[in-house]
Formats: sequence, structure tokens, C-alpha cells
Amino acid sequence: MTITATRIRATTPARTLLTCGAAAGPLYFLTTFIQAAVRDGFDLTKHPASILSNGDAGWIQVTNFLVAGVLTIAGAIGLSRVLEPGRGSVWGPRLLGLFGVSLLFAAAFKADAGNGFPVGAGPATLSTTGMLHMAAGSVGFLSLIVATFVFASRYSREGHRGWAVYSRATGIAFFASFAWMSSGNANAVVMLAFWATVMLAWGWVTAVTIRSAR
Repeated sequence: MTITATRIRATTPARTLLTCGAAAGPLYFLTTFIQAAVRDGFDLTKHPASILSNGDAGWIQVTNFLVAGVLTIAGAIGLSRVLEPGRGSVWGPRLLGLFGVSLLFAAAFKADAGNGFPVGAGPATLSTTGMLHMAAGSVGFLSLIVATFVFASRYSREGHRGWAVYSRATGIAFFASFAWMSSGNANAVVMLAFWATVMLAWGWVTAVTIRSAR
């Protein structure tokens, strides 16, 4: 009876943290797409989610970054508690936690307005705040990409080939679209591909977290 009670006390907090981590992506995109649908001037083929932090309703996206960051960090802590020692058990959660921290910085340093959003904004310019936002995003995205390969290595070692392939494919696709986006050729195809792979990466985070909770 004592052993059972101890296990419950040990696993319930971790499961709660993992639930937070699993909810981060869906909540982030639900909030983002609602804004994309109702805010004048926003166009998925021209604008990244970060630019929603501007304008009178910009506080919504800022809050969205903050909440997603806190939930992601919580999920990373939960993963660090439930993963058995082995390949990726330390750096996998740490990299996801760093991604969560980058979201907090993305909230603190807003992306620059421009390219027609908010309505009336001229061509995009790069301010110090905008540069810090881009730096935070780059660190966060690269941390998430590396995390996919760290977990892929762990899954391969454990014999979970499907999860290993899923993780590597996610990392490769996300890296390719991120590099394409960073090249400066952000046409409609590039932007939509970037949106799709960001969703893919967040979905991977949710899937890995749910798997670990089970």
C-alpha cells in the first residue's frame, strides 16, 4: 500500500506537467488561427504568426507566446522526470525546454510590423527588438529541430523504428522550410510550407509528450 501511494505521488505531478506540454501546441495554433481569421490585413501567404503581436490586439499573440512557452517548459520538465536513463534522456527535455524559453523571449521582443500588417503598415523594417525576436526564434527552432534527432536516436536504440522515422522526418522537413524561409525568398509557397512544418513540429512535440505520459 505504501509503495502504491509513493508511485502515485511520484507520477501524478509528472503526468500533469506532460499534459501541459501536450496542450501547448494545440492551444497555440487555435489562438493563432482564430486571430488569422478575424484580424484585418493578416494573410497566411504573406505573414508569420509572430507579426500578430502588433496592433491594438497584439497583446493576444504576446500572451499566446507566454502561455505556450510556460506549457512547453512544463512539458519538458515532465519528460525529464519520466524518461528512463539512456540516450536523449537528458538533452531531449533540455532542448524542448530551450524551445519553450525562446517563446518567452518571442513574447518579450515583438516582431516588427510590416508588409501590410497591421493595416497601413509599410515595408518591413528591422529594429533592435525585431532582431532579438528573430534571434530568439532561430534559437528556439534550431533547438526543436535538434530535439527531433535526439529523440530519433533514442527511439532507434529502443527499437521503435516508426517513431524514429517520424522524428527524423519532422526534423528534416522543419529544417528545410526554416532554411528556405531564412533565405529571404518568402513567397506564398515558402510561407505556406513554413506554416505547415511549424504545425508538423508542434504536432511532434504533442505526440512525443502524450506517448511519454502513457
